[in-house]
Amino acid sequence: MSAMQVPAGTVLFRPDAECTGFVVVHRGSVKVSLTAENGREIVLYRVRPGGICLQTFGCLVNGSRYSAEGVAETDLELEVIPVGEFRRRVAEDAPFREQLFSAVAARFADLERLVEDVALSSVAERLARALLRLAGDGPVIDATHEALATEIGSARAVVSRQLGAFQRDGLIEITRGHITLRNRADLQALAHLAE
Repeated sequence: MSAMQVPAGTVLFRPDAECTGFVVVHRGSVKVSLTAENGREIVLYRVRPGGICLQTFGCLVNGSRYSAEGVAETDLELEVIPVGEFRRRVAEDAPFREQLFSAVAARFADLERLVEDVALSSVAERLARALLRLAGDGPVIDATHEALATEIGSARAVVSRQLGAFQRDGLIEITRGHITLRNRADLQALAHLAE
């Protein structure tokens, strides 16, 4: 199997599509999101090198179809292990199987945190965590209010109001197309994250 180059923005799978194989991401990030009938969308997780797509895993193991959408968030380098080869490796290749099951367990833990976050955390907490996560080590985030709403499973108007409150409190500065973190320590406190 040879690595494939996939440009950012490419839709890798959609709800009700068949799975053609097990995707191994070598470089880049795949955003997996779910859209409700009312149009609201939430990011379930991202697949990066060493990670696993539970959607793909579930489709391969259960013979089912996708229920979410996967989009290349960045340019990707990946390979696709065909269904038959995937099943053979799960059955016969102990190191592959152990790595796979470990990645599945880690992804389930991520989903448990997401459910807990959406169900039990305030919008302010979720948004603070998302801003810190998206900023990484830098101070600037290039994200629309709509994209941030998708990140935290909320409505754009709610996110816009909360961003306005953060700006009034001196936590961030909003300019056209950019959000700059101004007070990382207070955002971390609000997000209940240790510095």
